[in-house]
Amino acid sequence: MRSLLLRTLPLILLAGALAGQDFESERGALVEEVRADVRYTSRHLGRAELRRAVLEALGRVPRHEFVPPDLRRYAYENRPLPIGYGQTISQPYIVAIMTDLLDLERDDVVLEVGTGSGYQGAILAELVDEVYSIEIIPELGEQVRERFAQLGYDDIVTRIGDGYYGWPEHAPFDAVIVTAASGHVPPPLIEQLRPGGRMVIPVGGPFSTQQLMLLTKTANGEIRSRQVLPVAFVPLTGEH
Repeated sequence: MRSLLLRTLPLILLAGALAGQDFESERGALVEEVRADVRYTSRHLGRAELRRAVLEALGRVPRHEFVPPDLRRYAYENRPLPIGYGQTISQPYIVAIMTDLLDLERDDVVLEVGTGSGYQGAILAELVDEVYSIEIIPELGEQVRERFAQLGYDDIVTRIGDGYYGWPEHAPFDAVIVTAASGHVPPPLIEQLRPGGRMVIPVGGPFSTQQLMLLTKTANGEIRSRQVLPVAFVPLTGEH
């Protein structure tokens, strides 16, 4: 039995290595597809190329670890996928442009509303050292906490709660990203945004046109906003 195990072990290791190479190749192809989509939608985005750091983060984060096992073969397709509880993991193109619009620096402190699968949070953690992420669905919140621990994303602090009200204990934030659509921009999130900070949020109802909005808070507290492009997100839920 031991000799059989020794003969089969190299084959198992080889299969694992090949699988890893396949995922790396698929991530590379995904990055190129996202770059092409950005160029195609450049008139909406106001840019024809994403920051190199964002594209590199997209190429590093193992998206297959953030989708259900039976959907892993679709992990590197440029589309959203269901993750249970009526939620989805966002399309990589959307994740990339939302991240890019925040213009993050390494020492920025970021609030994410809607942890979901954890994929967006992992992309953020590749770019900054402090990410605070709130998930309202307890089952998803527990799952993603374990996933972050397994994958070594120690810079992401999570909690289960209603993200509409933000996380005042860790405010102000240099950037806020909301991964579900709201009928309006939550006032607590604006209040917790640092002067000079940026927020990206989809605004609109579940059965109407939603717009991805970029908000900037000026030094005197004024909010400036612009519509980026039409999107389709699951609705933000909670007591509000």
